[in-house]
Amino acid sequence: MLSRFFGVAFAALASATCYEPSFAHPPPEYDRHHPALKDAFTHIHDVLTITLGDPKYNSTSISVEITSSKESLWEFHHTAHERNSSRPDIPQVNGDALYRIASITKAFTVLGLLQQHAAGNLSLDEPLDKYISELKAPQNGTIPWKDITLRSLASQLSGIPRELAQSDLINSENLVEEWGLPPVSREGLITCDEYSEDYQKPCTADDLVRSVKAGRPIFAPNQQSTYSNVAFELISLAIANVTNQTYESYIEDAIFKPLEMKKSTFSKPQDSAGVIPLWPHYWDVDEGIQNPTGGIYTSSNDLSKFVRYVLANYNGITHALNWLHPVSNSKNLHNFYGMPWEIFQSDRVLPNSKRTIRFITKGGALPGYFSLIIFIPQYDLGITLLIGGSPDIFDTLLETVSIGVARAAEEVAISQLQQGYAGRYIAADPNLNSSLILNADHRGLVVENFISNATDVLQSSLVEYLGRPKGKPWYLLLVPTLLYRNEEDQKGEVWRMHVATERPKGDRDIWDDSCITDIDGMLYGGVPLNEVTLWKGPSGLVYDIELVGFRVNLTRIFSHPPAVLQLEDDEDTKEETQMEL
Repeated sequence: MLSRFFGVAFAALASATCYEPSFAHPPPEYDRHHPALKDAFTHIHDVLTITLGDPKYNSTSISVEITSSKESLWEFHHTAHERNSSRPDIPQVNGDALYRIASITKAFTVLGLLQQHAAGNLSLDEPLDKYISELKAPQNGTIPWKDITLRSLASQLSGIPRELAQSDLINSENLVEEWGLPPVSREGLITCDEYSEDYQKPCTADDLVRSVKAGRPIFAPNQQSTYSNVAFELISLAIANVTNQTYESYIEDAIFKPLEMKKSTFSKPQDSAGVIPLWPHYWDVDEGIQNPTGGIYTSSNDLSKFVRYVLANYNGITHALNWLHPVSNSKNLHNFYGMPWEIFQSDRVLPNSKRTIRFITKGGALPGYFSLIIFIPQYDLGITLLIGGSPDIFDTLLETVSIGVARAAEEVAISQLQQGYAGRYIAADPNLNSSLILNADHRGLVVENFISNATDVLQSSLVEYLGRPKGKPWYLLLVPTLLYRNEEDQKGEVWRMHVATERPKGDRDIWDDSCITDIDGMLYGGVPLNEVTLWKGPSGLVYDIELVGFRVNLTRIFSHPPAVLQLEDDEDTKEETQMEL
């Protein structure tokens, strides 16, 4: 028995320097009129208005939209002052104004791939050459197609080259001369896209297959992440082959139509519907086989529909993965690749906490167009940023919108914790000396006091087994699992007690930064000792806490007399008895 307890204690010791957990509260429920949101939206509006007043942005149009998984919360649009009078575009930029979103298209391509995996028509973990038979034929190149899976392609881990028909300096004679490069022959090169005059000839599937069969890898498959556009063009061929329709028609049927993205298209829209910046721009370019990596035209309103779908379904599209999780590291501690996301996380977002906030993004860029979508699942928020014109405003736009919204969402979440969860809870039996005091602050839902059967739990040795560090300040908090005791009716929120170490000021040991997530722990009579179930009433307020391992229910003491509600008695969902007036 002692050896088993030693194992638990060692696990606690190994994570003794775990600081504040990233998920400290459930995603908030949003009211766009909440003071924190209103202040944030006003600030963003003012900063963007002042910034766009600079003459250097006279030819720039932008669209910004912020949404939860349920509804759009705020949008902002700006129409360029300087426009091409010989080619009129949309008179006034609004939520339906069409932009080219370039590489954001990859997210649609991957969603199509995940849909086909879920349908059983292909497998993420099968090699690509199973779905593109031409890659099994002899080739002049050295890319090991039998070792490259659809998953590695979608995750930027295939190791294959970046481009099919872009970024070749042979098509930029001025740079060739300026950089002192020797002349080379065009013999054997493809003749489409930027290799053709004015991009008039789009590349085809045959061009793509011939090119990749002559290519050489950048890395071995799954060795190192590196960006590839070609990967998503190849994924599109697999989708087309298993669905017996073109990639474009599949995306329209399986994504645009179900999500009612009525403005979105791969075909060039009417000029009067779109944002067409001053030259140079890619409004007219037919992407051909490169459509799956960057061909969509869409609006901020349509793109927000896609963002809402992802926020609501990212962990349920297929059992094979959580779509918003990282897959591989990028260049530093803060960046990761997903499928196909570019993920950034930082502990500098919140002013009073070093809690890590993760931004799952997908960006896109074509001449004249710069775009980004951002998911912040911790806050159930998504952001769309679309620019037509100069990209110089991008950094200001990104920092102002994303950080302002994240901080406002945190304020909303903590205020909802304070109102809905924080307070004093006591046992209904006056002969039982058990109670709990919860407080909500920048750390999350903190256990300020915990008495069980007259024992001060926070002063007992029990917290050592919950992960209390030796010789370091700490606190006990409840962390949400986002699960329910009754999943069908979504009643009875399941939380876990978790010990967090206070961050020290000044220098600390390098290995103090090591923390392995370990939420489950000791059992008592076959149930988790640290499991807590929070029961809410119709008002959204927690009225009862069930300390599962301690076999006790504690009732919230309200500052005002509670109203008594008569609800049906259901042993699975608990009977509601009190709510705050």
